[in-house]
Amino acid sequence: MAAPLLETVSESLGSPEPAVRLILSILIGYPCALLYRRLLFHQPATVIHLFHTFSGLALAAFNFGSQLCHSAVCVLVQFLMLRLMGRTVTAVLSSFTFQMIYLLAGYYYTATEEYDIKWTMPHCVLTLKLVGMSFDYYDGGKEPFQLNPEQKKAALSSVPSLLEVCGFSYFYGGFLVGPQFTLRSYQRLVAGELTDCPGKPANSVVPAMKRFGVGFLCLLVYAIFSPYYPDSYFLTAEYEAQPFWYRCVFILLWAKIVLYKYVSCWVIAEGVCILSGLGYNGVVDGKHQWDACANMKVWLYETTPLFSGTISSFNINTNSWVARNVFKRLKFLGNKPLSHVTSLFFLTIWHGLHSGYFLCFSMEFFIITVERQAQALVRDSPLLTRLANSPLYPFIYVVQQFIHWLFMGYPLVPFCLFTYDKWLKVYSSIYFCGHVFFLVVYLSMPYLRKALVPKKERRDKKQE
Repeated sequence: MAAPLLETVSESLGSPEPAVRLILSILIGYPCALLYRRLLFHQPATVIHLFHTFSGLALAAFNFGSQLCHSAVCVLVQFLMLRLMGRTVTAVLSSFTFQMIYLLAGYYYTATEEYDIKWTMPHCVLTLKLVGMSFDYYDGGKEPFQLNPEQKKAALSSVPSLLEVCGFSYFYGGFLVGPQFTLRSYQRLVAGELTDCPGKPANSVVPAMKRFGVGFLCLLVYAIFSPYYPDSYFLTAEYEAQPFWYRCVFILLWAKIVLYKYVSCWVIAEGVCILSGLGYNGVVDGKHQWDACANMKVWLYETTPLFSGTISSFNINTNSWVARNVFKRLKFLGNKPLSHVTSLFFLTIWHGLHSGYFLCFSMEFFIITVERQAQALVRDSPLLTRLANSPLYPFIYVVQQFIHWLFMGYPLVPFCLFTYDKWLKVYSSIYFCGHVFFLVVYLSMPYLRKALVPKKERRDKKQE
């Protein structure tokens, strides 16, 4: 009965059935959170773990059928590693190696040339959870002075039970699309500590509904406009026949629309976490905060004219996970650029094995490098500083925003088209304008500094 109904809904919406299943599964998180608040908040931890485990497994079965076995295997293996290997570097390295190899093998054996919603999608979220848990358990064996504030907050004082690991892994608010959160946060949720009124469920209905409203609006925008901006249009003769400016503007508009697919899912899922209490983040300036599971800063995302601003507003929890468990743990290298490159490489293979991912993240690194140099130039140049603070800034902002979104869309082309033959065809049709633009700016930067920055400022900068 359910399958024909889903087919009818997907046909009427013009969306693939797996996408409809995914959205429904994220929305089911809201009644699950209400059930937890109403009936389970004061129940023993075992009952809550069982509820989270079986509700998550039901969602996994609804979306992926028997393929839920992949997540079950990895959860069980991770638990055994913690139990048998203890707080050792061997346990951390074994966890990292096993979970990443399993994920990459999944990518390899299920790869197609299209974006498919399959078991590897939630599994990449699960991989970070399980690897992060091994880091946190290892940190729990260190002295407090050896840990930074983030590590202290996430460190595990004792080995979790199998049921606890299952509840954490399959929690309905984060199993399918994230967000990332630590086992310690999950333990505090189950203990009833994540609330603004001790001993009672959190007063989080209104904050949760606000995030749901924002997420639903983004989903509506995507549903209405995505049919006009399909990925497949890039590969048509019609696209190639369009003027150069049209091809570039199409990329800009396409990027804005296609990213709402991710924004809507993350913000709606965040609402589930807020409703359950997991989104509670303490009190700041006398106000209760509900952003512990925020994966998007929607206002910043929509208004920032900076590439770095978009990146810092997008997929926040995943970026924080990489910063905490990869970038900062590479401090022993003594080389920030190398740590940054290594972190981006990890993010690349975590997304998948297609060449498009490698090109996207390498381009991101190059763009951010150039932008930082440009920001330093504006900061050091009296002329550019005055211009940036002048009445002309609104016009500058519009131009900057156009460039920003045009070249945000540029690296997204290989990210969404995946394979070499496809993204090369698109890049050739726009004459690799993104590569050319940023390469010219990068090579021009020393000459611009010489022309626009006074000698004294340049000399002081060198001495620093």
